[in-house]
Amino acid sequence: MNSRQRLLTALNHQEPDRVPFDIGSSMMTGIHRDPYNRWRAHLNLPVEPSNRFFEPSMQIVYAAEDFLDRLQTDVRPALPAWAASFPLVLQEDDRSFYYEDEWGYGLKMPKDDPYFYSLFYHPLRQAASISDLAQHPFPDPTDPTRLAPIAAQVALAEEKGKAILLNNICGGTMEVASWLRGLDAFLMDLSAQPDMALYLLDKIVEYKLAYWERVLDLVGNRVDVVLESDDLGTQSSLLISPRMYRNLIKPRHRRILDFVRSRTAAKVFFHSCGAVKPLIPDLIEIGVDILNPIQFSAQGMDAAALKAEFGKQIVFWGGGVETQHILGGGTPQQVREDVRRQIEILAPGGGFVFATVHNIQPDAPPENLEAMREAVMEYGVY
Repeated sequence: MNSRQRLLTALNHQEPDRVPFDIGSSMMTGIHRDPYNRWRAHLNLPVEPSNRFFEPSMQIVYAAEDFLDRLQTDVRPALPAWAASFPLVLQEDDRSFYYEDEWGYGLKMPKDDPYFYSLFYHPLRQAASISDLAQHPFPDPTDPTRLAPIAAQVALAEEKGKAILLNNICGGTMEVASWLRGLDAFLMDLSAQPDMALYLLDKIVEYKLAYWERVLDLVGNRVDVVLESDDLGTQSSLLISPRMYRNLIKPRHRRILDFVRSRTAAKVFFHSCGAVKPLIPDLIEIGVDILNPIQFSAQGMDAAALKAEFGKQIVFWGGGVETQHILGGGTPQQVREDVRRQIEILAPGGGFVFATVHNIQPDAPPENLEAMREAVMEYGVY
């Protein structure tokens, strides 16, 4: 059974020869540059002097083939590139590195804590009307330089018998709106002036649809999974009420996923961090096949309960090991035990793809990462 067959079997809620293993197929199942370089050195692979990033803010690398082959991962990314019309220009001052994203918001990373970039400027924070929103320039989703690498990425994965995950072009619909307006202002818009919020959301939906139309025309019949996302939860609750989600956000998610499903038979992967259990039935209803990351430390996200309630309706991609405390701060034996427990809970009957709970964070030592990989190969056999 090759990697693609293994993944498709699991996605169809059947048991393959072993649990499919993913690191690096998406910005939600990736690895930060620091543990990536340490792990490469631990594996006696050449340490790259520079890294290509999925997206620079989280410093998640585009992992090299020699690394993925050594780990025996099963999934490869198809990923749009940064548009040549808006090149990434890193700047710095005495305290920070910073850059402007093509959407117009600003991000900075402190030099004394150089792990992630965080938002510090929201270009639409001061917008007072729909007219103000309409004047803001959006990036071009059809810039051909975005799609330039995808055909070669798909061809390489096909040649190697790997499954292919086609990534989205930007953050989630609600996420991008909050980055443009500022989270506090956008949440107030949803409640106090929904016309403003819905105008901005619909502009972002149109942007996404233009990308999906172009990229699915190119490779829609050759990819196995397509990715959409929107962070809807915190560690302890939803960001907005279920009622607000169903009235304002869900119809826009549905529109995107209906379009995607009309253009490809690929499974739909949806990422949302946090305590999202109340919305899982809604996600299933609008056509989500795969939920990620299964943050089982969040409120109401007990993995065994989720498997019992939803395991026949949706695939769990993630939830393989806890990243906030165990993978970075635990011992190798604690990592092995966490992996074993999660596989025992989520793997029976198929419908499970091993990945960490969101990305591998900067503090993860190579000994723990090796313990994770070895445990997946040992305990993940059916």
